Amino acid sequence: MDAYDGDSDARHGPEDPGGPRPEPGPAAPTASEVPGPPAAPDAAVHREPPPAPPRTGVAALSPRYQVGAALALALVAVTVCVHLGMVFLSVAPANTVTRQHGKAIEEWVYPEFEQNWKLFAPNPLQQNISVQVRADVLMQDGTTTTTGWNDLSAEDGRAIDGSLLPSHTVQNELRRAWDFFVTTHGTDNRAIGLRGSLSEEYLRRIVVMRLYEGDATSKRGTVQRVQVRSSTTNVPPPHWSGEKVSDTPLCRVLPWWTVTADEANGGVR
Repeated sequence: MDAYDGDSDARHGPEDPGGPRPEPGPAAPTASEVPGPPAAPDAAVHREPPPAPPRTGVAALSPRYQVGAALALALVAVTVCVHLGMVFLSVAPANTVTRQHGKAIEEWVYPEFEQNWKLFAPNPLQQNISVQVRADVLMQDGTTTTTGWNDLSAEDGRAIDGSLLPSHTVQNELRRAWDFFVTTHGTDNRAIGLRGSLSEEYLRRIVVMRLYEGDATSKRGTVQRVQVRSSTTNVPPPHWSGEKVSDTPLCRVLPWWTVTADEANGGVR
């Protein structure tokens, strides 16, 4: 039996499907898997540093001009700080500084930078005020003519209406001049305090200038005297408030003012 089995095994060849098969060997590597020689390290590349950006502004100036620019900026900064401080003190409640240096503050602020509000207590306008002026004009033939009333506030209103960027002068010059006069005068038009004469001169020069600009009669002659009046009407409250105010205009007529020689003959012309 053993011999038969041995003979049977001997007859099975490698191609016999029933015989044992050889063990598979390792697969041959492909071309992509064959390691190549190590890559040579990149050569060091020498690069030039980027050029420095050009200097601009004050840095581009020479040292002498840099010093001059620095001094100019310092002067502007000091002036702005002083101005803001003066305006702040003019609207602030009374304190030690305003009591001791009140005159210097007033000389700096009034009349060009005067404010119509007080710090912590704003006072918005609730009235429509119309300022009007008429004049005695000396004509070239030696006669004197009195002009009609020129409504200067209405002229300003027409200049503002429809303008996208109305000037500060058109909006506030005349209104602030009149408010300055009212706050420095009593109801009898007598000056109160030292600023009364200044407010009169300021208002007079403005109305004379406006007469020479817009009144046909004044353009042909020389303004000798002016008279100013105002018409004040309360702004009506909203209908839902229930508040009642008078809608009757309140008129205030000032006495005639003599125009000085420099104002009449070119000072404001």
